[in-house]
Amino acid sequence: MAHKKKNNNIAKAILMDDTELEYVITDNPPRGGMKYTYFTPDKKYAVQFFNKAEDAESAQMQARLENIVGLYNPTISQDEGGAMGNTSETAAYFSRLFCWPVALIKEPEFGVVCPTYPQNFFFGKDAVKPGVNLDMDGKDKKSKWFTSRSSRWLAEKEKGNFQTMLRLSISLARAIRRMHAAGLSHSDLSSNNVLIDPKTGSCVVIDIDSLVVPGVFPPEVAGTKGYIAPEVLETMEFDFDDPKRKLPCAATDLFALPVLLYEYLLHRHPLDGPKVYSTVSTEEDEYLQYGPKATFIENPQDTSNRPDDLEVTIHDLGPYLEKLFLQAFVDGLHDPDKRPTASQWERALGKTWDLLQPCKNPHCRAQWFVLYDLHNPVCPYCGQGLDSRDVMHLRLKKPMRGRKGQWQQVGEINLYDRMPLFNWHFIANVYPDEKMQNRSMQAYISHQGSEWYLVNNALAGMLSPKGNLVPVGQAVWLKDGEIFPSSNNPEALLLEVVRG
Repeated sequence: MAHKKKNNNIAKAILMDDTELEYVITDNPPRGGMKYTYFTPDKKYAVQFFNKAEDAESAQMQARLENIVGLYNPTISQDEGGAMGNTSETAAYFSRLFCWPVALIKEPEFGVVCPTYPQNFFFGKDAVKPGVNLDMDGKDKKSKWFTSRSSRWLAEKEKGNFQTMLRLSISLARAIRRMHAAGLSHSDLSSNNVLIDPKTGSCVVIDIDSLVVPGVFPPEVAGTKGYIAPEVLETMEFDFDDPKRKLPCAATDLFALPVLLYEYLLHRHPLDGPKVYSTVSTEEDEYLQYGPKATFIENPQDTSNRPDDLEVTIHDLGPYLEKLFLQAFVDGLHDPDKRPTASQWERALGKTWDLLQPCKNPHCRAQWFVLYDLHNPVCPYCGQGLDSRDVMHLRLKKPMRGRKGQWQQVGEINLYDRMPLFNWHFIANVYPDEKMQNRSMQAYISHQGSEWYLVNNALAGMLSPKGNLVPVGQAVWLKDGEIFPSSNNPEALLLEVVRG
């Protein structure tokens, strides 16, 4: 259908609630697999129409989008017609993690309105190194630019560091956890549909309009090469409605999610190794590599696909992530039921964040590393070691229910000078998720010579090892082996000081 221009290439869309939205007609609008896109004059919204008339006229497509914009929408509160249980605070939180459709168009034809990506998810004019003849200005920050060999063209300031990549990994796991909690799955979770900004440690999930609602709205796409779960690739030859065919669902998201996380943290694909699966054809080899014969490059039992030059491995990411990557790519690679959930990834990534250590080498490409082994405090990226005086951990313990006087370890913190600490480091059953309202720094670490101090910034009822109240602005001297409650709060965690 022709889009009627008012003047200066401005056209008008009529939304389902009869409000009007102006958009700018261009000669060659950006075009994806299903839709093409125009933008509002202020570029705050993308106005998208379908490439094929049959897609636009599909009753199932329209019903899917009506539910996505309303009933399943985590970016608006339940009171405003969004997802069940959503508050205005959680809606605001998830609006930063999803580029979620906000409205549907009925004229001049069926379409969808989405917010445009925040500006930090577009490359600028100085995104590449001096002398590189590559025009990146205005291009989306798809993660392959940062996790593949293409990163060698980018300016160093674009690449972020290990800490910022871990931060955006936590955000992605949280976003997928929220989606799955609503009974949704993405169906095409990939480097194309998650934009990342390593400079700020942020990400945004896009292409939401193809979400799968099991039993209600089936998948529209199979996925993207390298992110399609092996069981989906293996059964593509079956008819769509054949019960033997495996279709995209939450379990296949739980293959794609760790692929992305592995790429963010280690800058390589978990299945791309030296193994040749077939000499018949490139297509057959690729099918086996990502499908029925897929082998994790760090599989400890089967090293046939292991590259010779793996300098940094999942072991260097610490025990929480190593365990889940093995679960995802060994136990769960060909058994979807054994894959870790998004919630498990979120928790493991958060615990790993608490083990971060800034590298003292100013030229280290990672700038941060996971210091989980007190007896081997060495950056795996550059080999820079730490003096034992610079190594200190706090083990966090909470009381075990029904077992008076017994405590369970729930976390461990690696300390460094000026490290901020928050409520979830001091109070049991408090987590830094979307429901966390008080995100202010409660205390911080001060490292002076060979001594370590816990400085009270805002923690009510903070206690010293001798049980004395520590006023705001005062500090606790942390001595190896001491065990004490962090505050007089009944839910206070027990702190155990462990020196390297």
